[in-house]
Amino acid sequence: MNRNYPVEGAGLGLRRSMMGEELLPGAVDFLEVAPENWIGVGGRFGRWFRDYTERFPFVIHGLSLSIGSPAALDLELVKSVRQFIRQHNIRCYSEHLSYCSDHGHLYDLLPIPFTGEAVHYVAGRIRQVQDVLEQRIAMENVSYYAAPRVEGEREMSELEFLNAVLEEADCDLLLDVNNIYVNSINHRYDPLDFLYGLPAERIRYAHVAGHFDEADDLKVDTHGAPVIDPVWQLLERAYENFGPIPTLLERDFNIPPLPELLEEVRLIRQRQANTVAEPLHALR
Repeated sequence: MNRNYPVEGAGLGLRRSMMGEELLPGAVDFLEVAPENWIGVGGRFGRWFRDYTERFPFVIHGLSLSIGSPAALDLELVKSVRQFIRQHNIRCYSEHLSYCSDHGHLYDLLPIPFTGEAVHYVAGRIRQVQDVLEQRIAMENVSYYAAPRVEGEREMSELEFLNAVLEEADCDLLLDVNNIYVNSINHRYDPLDFLYGLPAERIRYAHVAGHFDEADDLKVDTHGAPVIDPVWQLLERAYENFGPIPTLLERDFNIPPLPELLEEVRLIRQRQANTVAEPLHALR
């Protein structure tokens, strides 16, 4: 089993709205930001961010690489990310297995068709990004609300598509537990089948977050609410299967006071500490 994680323990997404609230070492084990929100930022925000990168391990989770887009890769962005990684000693760079641009940004994360042709296309772009960065990246399993179809192409399942991209690109995985839960409701599949079908050796860290219940059969991944019990339970199954993966709490909207966020971080740590069973995948 891969134990060479870039970070360890329980982390939190650092947001500018937290400026002025002191986050002490020991409160969290690592932090995450979107590089697009911090590249080139100076002044008091820049100084505040530098103070945190000097005191905490950091990972970054990109928003605009648009790996599945028909438009050309933004290589200037990739070069800026490479410089940012080196400037702040970033431990891991992850992005969404989706796209958000086509001759301009679309301001949403859209799903890639689950086809063999799309696997080859996306994997080639990931390899190109890794070549420019001179390091591996991790792709996140994303939430989606409609599966695009391509006439004449054999459709794959979401899990088949994700695993094929990871294998052909030879990249890593950012495991988003909430996205598995949301997709399992919206697209009617067993979340445990999906979870247990993932390649343990490629997982770098995990995300957990809250979502919005639009209806009993429609969940929307908002990162704007506390984590609910079924998602906590799915995270526990992930720990039982893979071991206590480093896990980060995401909260992007309706952000509560810092003590409330740290209580959810504590719940992550509690579940990691309670993972004592031999990972199931090691027994297969």
